[in-house]
Amino acid sequence: MTNQNQTTNVNAATEEIKPPVIKTKDFVAKDYTEDEFKKYIELYEKTFNVIKENEIAKGKVVAISGNDVLIDIGFKSDGRVSIDEFPDPSAIKIGDEVEIFVEKIEDKEGQLVLSRKRADIIRNWEKITQAKENDTIIKGKILRRIKGGFVVDLGGISAFLPGSQIDTKPVRDYDVYVNKDMDFKILKINHPNENIIVSHKILIEESMSEQREKLLSTLEAGQVIKSTVKAITDFGVFVDLGGVDGLIHITDLSWGRINHPSDIVQLDEEIDVKVLEYDKEKKRVTLGLKQLQPHPWENIEAKLKVGDKVSGKVVSITDYGAFIEIEKGIEGLIHISEMSWTQHITNPTQVVSMGQVVEAVVLSLDKNEKKLSLGIKQLTPNPWQSLLEKFPIGSKHKGKVCNITNFGVFVELEDGVDGLIHISDLSWTKKIFNIEDFVKMGQEIEVVILGIDVENQRIALGHKQLTDNPWDKLAEGYKVSTETKAKVVKPIEKGIIVELPDSVDGFIPASQLSVSQVKNFAELFKPGDELNTEVIEFDKDSKKIVLSALEYLKDKDEEEVKEYVSKFKLKKFNLGDVIDRTRSSHESKEEVDFKIDDVIKEDEKKEQPKQ
Repeated sequence: MTNQNQTTNVNAATEEIKPPVIKTKDFVAKDYTEDEFKKYIELYEKTFNVIKENEIAKGKVVAISGNDVLIDIGFKSDGRVSIDEFPDPSAIKIGDEVEIFVEKIEDKEGQLVLSRKRADIIRNWEKITQAKENDTIIKGKILRRIKGGFVVDLGGISAFLPGSQIDTKPVRDYDVYVNKDMDFKILKINHPNENIIVSHKILIEESMSEQREKLLSTLEAGQVIKSTVKAITDFGVFVDLGGVDGLIHITDLSWGRINHPSDIVQLDEEIDVKVLEYDKEKKRVTLGLKQLQPHPWENIEAKLKVGDKVSGKVVSITDYGAFIEIEKGIEGLIHISEMSWTQHITNPTQVVSMGQVVEAVVLSLDKNEKKLSLGIKQLTPNPWQSLLEKFPIGSKHKGKVCNITNFGVFVELEDGVDGLIHISDLSWTKKIFNIEDFVKMGQEIEVVILGIDVENQRIALGHKQLTDNPWDKLAEGYKVSTETKAKVVKPIEKGIIVELPDSVDGFIPASQLSVSQVKNFAELFKPGDELNTEVIEFDKDSKKIVLSALEYLKDKDEEEVKEYVSKFKLKKFNLGDVIDRTRSSHESKEEVDFKIDDVIKEDEKKEQPKQ
């Protein structure tokens, strides 16, 4: 019977054909009675087979005529089948028994229509179904490549072989499989859509399962096993241990740095590997290649010592320096501070570049921490050793301003050699709030060498030291009770910085500006305003001159007090108020406890932007 699920399934009703009926009433026989004649007719009818459409029948080759093969299937007439429907036309012989599919009992010409090809397809579908049900092997031929895999011929029925189901190893060249006869197992059958998916890989895995189980049962950390490189990725290498896959992470391929695992191994290469870890539950094997070689640091003392000159390739650059590979697994750091004796290197790329081979000197070596410090500048004599001769303490020089900071000015004395003028060494008398108001970038300026620190490579410079300290002379001109005009320079939190006639700065505390507390004096006393003051304190060592507007007014008339109050829009007070305020100050011996430099530094902190 035809399997109703096969490709050749036809829904048309099956027609049963009976032998031809002979009407006895029209037949006159002298030799037989009517009963005898009926009996013989029944015997004749039994000589014909019962033939049904859409079923497979057995037949015999009775003749070969041109491209046709005549086949007797036990019907009243023979059927014709094209010789091309036979797998091997040259092998057909008269008398051969063959299976034939009955397509039609009669066509328009009354001929029996048969098909050998469809019979073969039905039988092949049966074989395929049985192979799937029984999990047995079926043979096939790969016809051609298509997207994602191959088309396989299973005896006239096409099946799909996914690329991933060809082999357990990655396929390098798919074309070598075309026209190749292979064994397969059926993974999936979809009868309505005539889809069949097959696999060759599963047969390989089954044949290796015993070997795999044996290997897994004996795997343990420390073993050295032969393997074949199966796949190479960015993060490592997968190898085949003989039915078991293992991973060599990129960090376990070499003691040295590598850009990609393909720098170390190639596909299909046979290599020895060491088992680093085996997870029996997950059946995950971690392997190492570099562990088969001794660690490069083991005998480092025999290779390197402090002071040795070495060469290596730049393998990494950071903000703080460059790493140099001396040999595989041995890297040293050239810190940015060890790249030049004189230049201010802000980025290592000013001196070295990736991949560049450079020479260096070993500065320190720590075997336990596996740290190696190198230097480039040590390849040349330290020019700072000779700077004391070229720039003796107290000598005067001219240089160019090459950098301005909040704390001072860097001045280049010669190519690669510069020193710092601290803000406090710019002027004897002026309190500098903004250095750029004093000097500009690129400006030539005269300096004095104050000191040279060879070890830390620092030169201290001075500018104010070009002139004598004026505070000895200022002591005569600004004795206590001396009256002097003052120009407002900068109101700060505790009072006002003012400039005196000799270009020296002084300070008026807030309490010396009015008899009552002034909260908004910074709005009342504007830069450039002038006022009369009296010196109430002079300290040469601290470079401090403290002044008072009230002490000046106490000996003046009412009109001058009124003019002062009006000019600076202060809360009204008179001469008597001034006298009372100054007297109470003297009686309580009020002192102004501060240093002007401290006041300025506090004010500078408030003005500096957050980093």
